[in-house]
Amino acid sequence: MMRRFIVWGSLLAFLGVALGAFGAHGLKDQISEDMLAVYNTGVHYHLVHALGLVLLGLAADRLADRKRVNAAGWCLLIGVILFSGSLYLLAVTGIKWLGAITPLGGVAFLVGWAMLGLAAWKEPRPQRK
Repeated sequence: MMRRFIVWGSLLAFLGVALGAFGAHGLKDQISEDMLAVYNTGVHYHLVHALGLVLLGLAADRLADRKRVNAAGWCLLIGVILFSGSLYLLAVTGIKWLGAITPLGGVAFLVGWAMLGLAAWKEPRPQRK
């Protein structure tokens, strides 16, 4: 089992819930509805990919291609930082150029999921009796 990704996923899930609550209660009257929607998009992708990391860590023992699985996990983690992190900062600071970082996180998500899928696809099939 790739325990580190379960740990990272759990920490990210904890942080995602905390940031979601902060957005709902602490930012509601502080930023515009549009920026709150941006913030909430960050929370959504943050939580989805935190769970993805936990599942990746649990599935890792079933996949022989450790290199791709490891790369997938790091891509998902980097994706959360770049994608969600840039949206959080954009929403609370209003600094528009931060939006240029967001697609890099999206690409990291795509690469991560593709790597995990490829690792599963390349997995040798068990011989049937």
